[in-house]
Amino acid sequence: MKFLLCCCSAFVLLACLPGCTVLAIADAAGSAVVYGVKTTVNVLDAVTPDLVNKKKD
Repeated sequence: MKFLLCCCSAFVLLACLPGCTVLAIADAAGSAVVYGVKTTVNVLDAVTPDLVNKKKD
């Protein structure tokens, strides 16, 4: 009985690990996209500040 419980626990643990890996990869990819967009906005702001930062009259 103890062996069966150990086997079931190991199976559940192994089944959950790929899900965590997928979430970690998705999180890293999302962070990369966010930082890429921030960098693009900052570069555009540095090159053409009048387009991004419109002055109010």
